Amino acid sequence: MKVLVVGNGGREHAIAWKISQSPLVKEIFIARGNAGVDAKTVDINPTDVKALADFAQKEGIDFTIVGPEAPLAKGIVDEFEKRGLKIFGPSQKASLLEASKVFAKEFMLKHGIPTANFEVFEDPDKAKRFIKDFGAPVVVKADGLAGGKGAIVCKTEQSAIEAVDFLMVRKALGKAGERIVIEEFLEGEEGSYIVMVNGEEYVPLPTSQDHKRLLDGDRGPNTGGMGAYSPNPFINEKTEQEIRKNIIEKTLRALAEEGIYYRGFLYAGLMLTSEGPKVLEFNVRLGDPEAQPLLMRIKGDFFEKLLNFYEGRRIELELDDRWALCVVLASKGYPDNPEIGKEIKGLDEAKKEGVVVFHCGTKVENGKLLTAGGRVLNVCAWGKDIKEAKSIAYRAIEKINFEGMQYRKDIGDKAIKLLGL
Repeated sequence: MKVLVVGNGGREHAIAWKISQSPLVKEIFIARGNAGVDAKTVDINPTDVKALADFAQKEGIDFTIVGPEAPLAKGIVDEFEKRGLKIFGPSQKASLLEASKVFAKEFMLKHGIPTANFEVFEDPDKAKRFIKDFGAPVVVKADGLAGGKGAIVCKTEQSAIEAVDFLMVRKALGKAGERIVIEEFLEGEEGSYIVMVNGEEYVPLPTSQDHKRLLDGDRGPNTGGMGAYSPNPFINEKTEQEIRKNIIEKTLRALAEEGIYYRGFLYAGLMLTSEGPKVLEFNVRLGDPEAQPLLMRIKGDFFEKLLNFYEGRRIELELDDRWALCVVLASKGYPDNPEIGKEIKGLDEAKKEGVVVFHCGTKVENGKLLTAGGRVLNVCAWGKDIKEAKSIAYRAIEKINFEGMQYRKDIGDKAIKLLGL
């Protein structure tokens, strides 16, 4: 089969890497991809849905997998399905769960899906008055898509007011911040729970924990994600049953009640509070960088399973018992103003440590591998436990360098502490 993967980053490299292992897949195309992907790159913007559909028709693409959220919000699935093309992802309407924080929060409130208390604002002055009345800490969120950078955790009233100015007055994230959500700050451990969905049928992927903040100790600004590992030891069997019953199954029933058919990946970003798991956000695709360790832990022919699931057959995933961990290497200035065009060295030496390196923002110019984005590389390792996976990944990172390279040193430490390793 000919398969098209839509997207540029580490998640899409990991998808292409995983499906390339299937004997069913004869050729992989990726739009636009990056310097590390072993596939035919297609020079079409991932959000140019009509051009992508034209390409898929002309090239005879048998199946398309969408990586990022922006093409889904633009209606790529609607366009492909209108033309009779097979594509895995939710419709434009279903994608509102991620594309609009206001839609998602009001949807959860209406259907009794546990989440933080919140208020919606279109006027910055009213938002600031609310903050002064409500107090801090709070989380201020842009309504629209912001590449993982639209949620600002504010420990003080002053920082919350500054976040309102950043989004609504300075319009630093453009249209995404024209409406905002202000919600209560939830205490607990974070967890990512991702499932494959076809209507009300779903199959859970391995649990994971993402690290959103730029700096060690969960400090600094929010990013698209600085690392992840799987499984997540904070999600035990009892907690997972709660997540499935009170969040995933409720959400799928609610979508059906709203007349929305959902097919694709559904990601619940959770806070594991003392009152039980609550939804911080929904994403309508695989997480990045969670996809990387998740796909590393799925055994066998994942593409065959995905295809069978898409076509309505029941499937079960077999998981590797090993832990998998992913560390993001980012450019200087990320997430606000990343410096690009820096030469990357040491990848061959790093791979000798037994890691898999997925490319995020890379390009080849004049025979040199250069940085081409904020997040540059994902260094990923397996281990018999989280401590070994971390040790292997960081040993490999020592071999890699580019000017201004930054990364967190504590990916996996929460799990290591919890498990007493």
